[in-house]
Amino acid sequence: MRAVFLAAACVCILCVAAICLFLLVNGLPAFGKIGPLKFLSGSVWRPGSGAYGIAPMILGSLYVTAGAIALGAPLGVLTGVYLARFCPRRARAAGRAAVNLLAGVPSVVYGFFGLVVLVPAASAVFGGSGKSMLTASVLLGLMILPTVISVTETSVRAVPEACYEGALALGATHERAVFFAVLPAARPGVTAGIALGVGRAIGEATAVVMVAGNQPVIPSGPLRGLRTLTANIVLEMGYAADLHRGALAATAVTLFVFTLAVNVLLALGRGKRPA
Repeated sequence: MRAVFLAAACVCILCVAAICLFLLVNGLPAFGKIGPLKFLSGSVWRPGSGAYGIAPMILGSLYVTAGAIALGAPLGVLTGVYLARFCPRRARAAGRAAVNLLAGVPSVVYGFFGLVVLVPAASAVFGGSGKSMLTASVLLGLMILPTVISVTETSVRAVPEACYEGALALGATHERAVFFAVLPAARPGVTAGIALGVGRAIGEATAVVMVAGNQPVIPSGPLRGLRTLTANIVLEMGYAADLHRGALAATAVTLFVFTLAVNVLLALGRGKRPA
């Protein structure tokens, strides 16, 4: 069994290495032809005219992901804490079933919900088409909820009961013991859940394509349309060729580096123990 486990681990590592190699082989030549600075900081994306600037898509991905985390992370963490420490036992099973159901909903269904519910609502309230940064952020915030809730609940329940009981013995109420003793002790796991949510948000394509407006321009406000890195790849890979296809592969490399950087930063944050 030790050999089986080692082989499984090696297969996983080889798959990741193969993906990295594929991206680098296909993306680095385009970086060289276009120029890294021109490619990353250019504000115009017109492949037909030879303009390959992905700064609008980089900003679009960052803005949408930040909005999704700002909306989804607090709600997900509080819901996970509620299920772990406040929810009645009979209602807890129903809550977990609902969270698992949300986790199993396909991305295209989320996108369809956003298209027929969120977009018309945003259009009615704020005007315009309704396809905007705000709509995409709200939709992605809903999509990352199951991940954040599940990991937070598991992390909170994994904290030794002695931590909670010690806080009660020192005179803390139930709420203070949970939020000032148990939750700080569970911070590494909670941060891991948020990191998984960031990965889900920044890597989502199908749902974002349906509600974000897909305009390759610098985002000028939360009610304006934008295009993310993933949406740019999905929309144009079907007909791209030569340098255009290489630029899309370079876009994938940029997205991979961003995701890796976010995970590294959050891993460093998890390594610091609460005072």
